[in-house]
Amino acid sequence: MAAKLVAGAVAAYALSPIDLIPDFIPVLGYLDDLLIVPLRIALAVWLIPDHLMVEFRAEAVELAKPENRPMAVAIVILWIAGCLAAAAWCWSKFL
Repeated sequence: MAAKLVAGAVAAYALSPIDLIPDFIPVLGYLDDLLIVPLRIALAVWLIPDHLMVEFRAEAVELAKPENRPMAVAIVILWIAGCLAAAAWCWSKFL
């Protein structure tokens, strides 16, 4: 339960427009985001019991296995075609 609360607080802080140190302050504004958010994520992970973490990692390995290779190939081909089309458009427009 504590891990869920910490994870929710991290998400709320990361998405909130209100920061501990405002972003318009040079360096420090972004430095607090770069330090606070990862440290709180690490705290949330640390709070998860070991037996649950083992179960979650096993489930993640199962979910990471691709189930539909032809669709994955089709998506990659579409991305490549889109990138080539954008490059051709830029080439004709700017060169």
